[in-house]
Amino acid sequence: MTQKMLHLLKEFTPPVALGLLRRLTGKATGFSGNYRTWGEAYGGSGGYDSGIILERVRDALLKVKNGEAVYERDSVLFKKIEYSWPLLAALLWVASKNGNALNLVDFGGSLGSSYFQNRAFLSHLKELSWSIVEQEKFVECGKLNFQDEHLGFYPNLEECMAARRPAAILFSSVIQYLEKPYDLLKDVQAEGFTHIIFDRTAFLAKGDDRITVQKVPPKIYPASYPAWFFNREKFLEFFAEKYDMIAEFDSFESFPLEDQTAQDKGFIFQKKQ
Repeated sequence: MTQKMLHLLKEFTPPVALGLLRRLTGKATGFSGNYRTWGEAYGGSGGYDSGIILERVRDALLKVKNGEAVYERDSVLFKKIEYSWPLLAALLWVASKNGNALNLVDFGGSLGSSYFQNRAFLSHLKELSWSIVEQEKFVECGKLNFQDEHLGFYPNLEECMAARRPAAILFSSVIQYLEKPYDLLKDVQAEGFTHIIFDRTAFLAKGDDRITVQKVPPKIYPASYPAWFFNREKFLEFFAEKYDMIAEFDSFESFPLEDQTAQDKGFIFQKKQ
């Protein structure tokens, strides 16, 4: 499984929050198209410079870490924290079921955006272990600038599992940027996580899974890349055999595509006994 995980990490693209994109552009959406294949969508995008993205995210999060700013999301600084309250409730619920301890892997978690967003509500826990699996350059930067007794960085899921054995996994605005998201989710289920949490994941109101191209505002960083929108029923059916859905929630905003409405959603899954 290691090589597959490494391949997926090399391929996934840096996410931009849909609601943030909508507010900054003044347009209805930064997504367009209905491509037959991921390769076709990739050919219709301009790609991205991971070096620029890493630099901007690092600089913003260092300001948060050092108390010079309050909150960062997708390299943009905010004057107040915009909480995903359902996500925070999920984290605290998982901790309460594990002796007031949270041992979690944040897959594609950048340099710790979600950790810094929620740490004020998690600092009282008896144990807090927040592991991030990311691309190699992000892992190097994370270890150098952000790693501490709570926050750790790993280049693949296997190394993370061996080091910390997290019981829960979080996907926040990540899974839709993978070429083969269901392949990864199959491997995640095989790992036997007790809880799987999704936030900021794009779903269609109707129709099958759809591949689009996302264009990012230059004021964030110059980039465009493929992105999935999922069919809710198909997505839930994928988990039905091994996991119970504990909760479903809308996260951030709904927004129109060319021909219908889509919605950022979140789910909390618990492994069946």
